[in-house]
Amino acid sequence: MNTSAEKYSVLIKAKAKKFGFQNCGISKAGFLEEDAKPLENWLKQNYHGEMSYMENYFDKRLDPTLLVEGSKSVISLSYNYFPEDQISSLENFKISKYAYGQDYHQIIKEILGEMVAELKEEIGDFHCRVFVDSAPVLERSWAKKSGIGWVGKNANLITKQSGSFYFLAEIISDLELQEDLPTTDHCGTCTKCIEACPTDAIVSEKIIDGSKCISYATIELKNEIPESFKNKMEDWMFGCDICQDVCPWNRFSAPHQQEKFKPNHFLKNSQKEDWKELSQELFSEIFRKSPVKRTKFAGLKRNIDFLGK
Repeated sequence: MNTSAEKYSVLIKAKAKKFGFQNCGISKAGFLEEDAKPLENWLKQNYHGEMSYMENYFDKRLDPTLLVEGSKSVISLSYNYFPEDQISSLENFKISKYAYGQDYHQIIKEILGEMVAELKEEIGDFHCRVFVDSAPVLERSWAKKSGIGWVGKNANLITKQSGSFYFLAEIISDLELQEDLPTTDHCGTCTKCIEACPTDAIVSEKIIDGSKCISYATIELKNEIPESFKNKMEDWMFGCDICQDVCPWNRFSAPHQQEKFKPNHFLKNSQKEDWKELSQELFSEIFRKSPVKRTKFAGLKRNIDFLGK
C-alpha cells in the first residue's frame, strides 16, 4: 500500500468526522459480483412493485466505474437522523423518523460538497461525484463492503455502536485509497423485525418484498393502496419504522445534532383530526423542504383516507 493512499484515507475519515458523519469506510471501486444474482432475482420476483426505475442501469448499479469514469475508490458515509424526541403517536398518524425535518438529499449533498472542497484544498484536485440516495448506486452493499455495518434481516444496514437510523452517502473518486474490511453479522437468532412486520414484507432473511412494504405503499406507490394493506398499516401515513423500532441494536441510537432534521411546529402538535383536514395550501407550507413532498398532497391525502376507512 503506498503511503499517500494511507495518508489520504486517514485524512478523509477525519474530515468525515469533522463534517458530522457518524461512520466512514472505504472500498475499492469495481464490479459487485456477489450482488448481481440477488439483484436479478429480486427484480424477477417483482419485489420492486411499481418502482420500475430499479430495472434501469443494471450494470451501473453493480459497477461504479461505469458511473464515474476513472473511479478507484468508493467512500461510504453514514449520517445520523435519530430524533431526540419522537412525535407522539397518541391519537395521531405516524411519519417515518427520517422525514421529520428537511429533505436529507439536499442537506447531506451540501455537506459533502463542502467536505470535498476542503479535501481538494489539502490533497490537490481529484475527480469525484457525490451521491445521496440519488443515482443507481447500491449504497447498502458499498457500506457493508467498507465495514460500516452488516445487512440485518430487515435488509437495513446495522452498526453495533449506533443501530440503523442513519442515511447513507457516497463519494466515488479516482483517488487510490486504503480499503477497509467488512464487519461481521450480529443479528444471531433474533427475528424480531420479521415477526413485527404487519404485512409480512420480509419474505426471508435480508429479502424484502417491496410491494408489501408499508413504506412502499405510502411513498412509492402511485395508484390506490391495495385492499391487502387494510387494517395492517398501524396508522403509518408516510413511511414506516416498525422493523427498525423493534431491532435491539437501535437501543444504542443517540440523538442527531442536525437542526434541519428537527420537526416543525405543525408536525409536533398535530393529531388525526388536523391531518384529516389538511389542505393543499397547508401541505405546501409545512412540507416545503421535506421528503414528504415526494408523495405530493394527493398521495398523502390518499394515505390518510385509507387509514381512516
